Amino acid sequence: MKIALVTSPNQWFYKEALEFAKKLGADFFDSYEKVRGYELVFILSYHRIIPPNLLTHNKHNLVIHASKLPQGKGWSPMFHQILEGKNTIEFSLFEASAGVDSGDIYLQNWLDVIYKQSGDESCQWLKPSEHLSYQMPQEPFSINEQDFKKVVLDFMLFENGIDKKEFEKAMLESLLYDSKIELKDSEILVRFDKDKEVDTRKKPSQKSLFDKEEE
Repeated sequence: MKIALVTSPNQWFYKEALEFAKKLGADFFDSYEKVRGYELVFILSYHRIIPPNLLTHNKHNLVIHASKLPQGKGWSPMFHQILEGKNTIEFSLFEASAGVDSGDIYLQNWLDVIYKQSGDESCQWLKPSEHLSYQMPQEPFSINEQDFKKVVLDFMLFENGIDKKEFEKAMLESLLYDSKIELKDSEILVRFDKDKEVDTRKKPSQKSLFDKEEE
């Protein structure tokens, strides 16, 4: 039996179509105009409408369409079904005719849509309606005591009209220059007198860091 397989060039299925043709023992074409005298011609992912007079050059011209015909006629039926959130994709095997996706139907079957693959966290199945690229896994939200203290302090600074950067600078300078620094083995010890009062009063020509802006 003479078998041929036709696929459009420069599209995603081309390499797979070549391998499939080898397994079938079929002749491979990228243009239907070159196909003559075959008993079976599989037309897979072919992006041109074939004139009816050319179809007569071969006995059977079989098309596989990714929808349950007559529903889903036209381009990219599989992607439309995935975007619609369907769990199964219907396929139809039919005879090519003058109309678009309208020949005699020989077989209809379905295929489960796989949403995720277990055992491999690096593999990520995407929903085109949400993302079109790999999404970095997000760590679960958590907050510790240090985070809580930081939020409270930031709010107190904001509420009192204190610039956070200036406050951090003043605290750092006070810690470094009003403290005792010792080098012990491989450690640096910073000692600060807890009973020492820090003068926050402003000098005559200097505005205190802790003063609010006057409205």
